This record gives sequence, C-alpha cells and structure tokens, in this order.
Amino acid sequence: EMPNSSSVTEFLLLAFADTRELQLLHFGLFLGIYLAALLGNGLILTAVACHHRLHTPMYFFLLNLALLDLGSISTTVPKAMANSLWNTRAISYAGCAAQVFFSVFLVGTEFSLLTIMAYDRYVAICKPLHYGSLLGSRACATMAAAAWGSGFLTAVLHTANTFSLPLCQGNAVEQFFCEIPQILKLSCSGTYLREAGVLVFSVSLVFGCFVFIVVSYLQIFRAVLRMPSEQGRHKAFSTCLPHLAVVSLFVITAMVAYLKPPSIFSPSLDLVVAVLYLVVPPAVNPVIYSMRNKELK
Repeated sequence: EMPNSSSVTEFLLLAFADTRELQLLHFGLFLGIYLAALLGNGLILTAVACHHRLHTPMYFFLLNLALLDLGSISTTVPKAMANSLWNTRAISYAGCAAQVFFSVFLVGTEFSLLTIMAYDRYVAICKPLHYGSLLGSRACATMAAAAWGSGFLTAVLHTANTFSLPLCQGNAVEQFFCEIPQILKLSCSGTYLREAGVLVFSVSLVFGCFVFIVVSYLQIFRAVLRMPSEQGRHKAFSTCLPHLAVVSLFVITAMVAYLKPPSIFSPSLDLVVAVLYLVVPPAVNPVIYSMRNKELK
C-alpha cells in the first residue's frame, strides 16, 4: 500500500549546474574520480586474486573492500554523470529505490568490513602468536559473510521503510543520488518518524563500530611505541594512521548526512558530505591501503 506515492513515477535529482560548460566540467570531474576508483580497485582485485602470496587474511579483506568500493561508486556516480551529459535530472522510481538499496547495502557492509580490518591489524600487531588461530580461513570467511549479510539486511529494512512512506512534498531530491534523508524530506509530515528511528538505531551501531576501531588502533599504537626498532614503529604508524583517517572521514560524514536535523538546510553542505562519504573513499582506499605496501606493489 503506497497512498500518494503511486503518483510519483520518477524523482528529479539535484542539477549540479545550469550552464552547459559547468555541466561538462562536472561530468569530467566525476569521470576522472570514477576511472581512478575503477583502476585502483581493479588492480587490487587482480593482484590479490592472481597471486598466491597474497592469499592471506589481510588481503582477503582488502579484496572485499575493493569489491565494495567498485559497487558503491558505480551505484551513484554513473547516473549523475549521465544526467550531466544529457542535461536531465530524472531518475525512475525503481532506479531511485535501487540507489537507496545498493548505497545502504554497500556502505553498511564496507563499514563492518573496516571494523574487521581494524581487528585483523590489532591481532597481527598485538597478538601475533594467536594470529593463525584467531584469523584462520574459516574465521575470515565467516566474518566477511557476516559483514555482507548485515549490510544486506540493513538495506532491505531501510529501503522498505523509506519507500512505504506517502510522499506529499513533490519529487525533487536535493542530492545527486537518492539518499534516505532527502527522500524523508519529501514524505508527508509526521510519517517518517519510524524510518528516522531506524536510522538513529543504525547510526548508533555504526558509532559503536567506530569506537571499536579507534580502541583497536589505540592498542596498536601502544604496542608500536614499545617496539625497539625505529623502522618498525615508522612502518606501523604509516599503515595505521591513514586507515584511521579514512575511517574517521567516512564515519563522521555519514553521521552528519543521516543525523543532521532537517531544519539545518544547506544544499552545499549536503552535497560535500555525500561526496566525502560516498565518492572519495572508493577513489582513495586503494591508494591508502596498498601504495605503502611492498607486497602489493
């Protein structure tokens, strides 16, 4: 039953620019970021899949991260580029629901995976003797499956909740893709409280994971500072600090996007925040997680 929403057959996404030159500039920028993400993540997938030396827990999780990054950037950016190129704003109702489903699924799974990756580094550095027993191939497969499964269930829940709301505020989404908070703004007043409640619950889980990640890295830093060799310390810091920076950016921007009260209305802030949690990580993760890595090189 979707009262009123049946009248909405398509949504209008945010137009980045009104002049043709700016539209093409935006298309070019997004194309550059998209190709960088495809290349970086594609190289990681190929390297890890083809080299037996890289069949270890750390690279298995990195392979999953690359898959998630390819998926999440492909969910939103190509449509925004096509709209800029063809000078249109439209996205079908089904296309919008698909964007919501896949972005929540892939971003949620990525977050669980980043939590697992922090745990993997913690065990490797702080409990090296237990590494084989704690992170055997079955344990790794189970953790990865749990991450994908939880992301999938979260996405089903949020998508069903969001698209069962009656919409009475038109069909213009103030974002370059279909994002839950922007669709909630279109719903009839008062009907979105259930979905808002579910969002707050999800974001609290994300925050719990974030605390776990920060604590893991603090333990790692403590262990690293006790290392006798300057080189070992440098190596551990240079791998862990960038991870922590990317995760922090990802969490803080996602929390701002989903918890910001609707009264704070700033299209430019919404846009920057969405680019930071959805477009930047897939492009920079390959660099941060692999460039400092001799084995992958």
